[in-house]
Amino acid sequence: MSAATNKVEEIALVLEEAIVSGELAPGSVLRQEQLSERFRVSRTPVREALRRLAALGLVSFVPNRSVRVRTLSRAELREAFLVRAELESLATELATPRMTAAQVQALDRAQERFTELTVALRDRSRGEGERIGLTSEWVAANQAFHDVIYEAADAPLVERIAKSARRTFLGQAAWMPGGPEIDGLYERNLMQHRAIRDAIVAGSATGARALAREHVLASCELLEVILDHLPRRVADRPA
Repeated sequence: MSAATNKVEEIALVLEEAIVSGELAPGSVLRQEQLSERFRVSRTPVREALRRLAALGLVSFVPNRSVRVRTLSRAELREAFLVRAELESLATELATPRMTAAQVQALDRAQERFTELTVALRDRSRGEGERIGLTSEWVAANQAFHDVIYEAADAPLVERIAKSARRTFLGQAAWMPGGPEIDGLYERNLMQHRAIRDAIVAGSATGARALAREHVLASCELLEVILDHLPRRVADRPA
């Protein structure tokens, strides 16, 4: 692999992480000249990295040749969740009879961390800024739980497409703490993780599949409630 190819992948990865974490909000402008300066490269690898992000559905090129972090409609968000719900439920069904003792332990560790962060998000004694700051860790802990299941499922195509759907809406996901209604949905999300884990350990593949599908669709509901209560302030700022 050439140095130029490595640089393109490095730029694409850094920008992808910034988009899916919400650091670069939907609608943010990505200016090639500023990215060139930031990464200390010519515009050629920058353009190639942006094309890769466009292929993933994370950015879009607009007529005046600027590049923006893509903003999804509610219908597109729901569709992405539907795709993920079907594929993740399939992966969970496949994983159940294949889950090793070591993977159950990894699932339990991921669930323990997810529990800690969910409790912290709902802790009103913490400042709002601190609670908002925990959301990226909460998202990572959530992904870690499901990634153990993908590993056990050993279905690379299912995993790749499901994670592509997950990437599609992550950058749009203003996961934030809120009032009692939102807190209750976070708690439901946590309880669903526990139910999925218990069904897997019990060897109930069909039960785990149904619970996983319900969980992903409930996550869509959580995101929509958050978006309704806490409108996203779309940034029109350069990277």
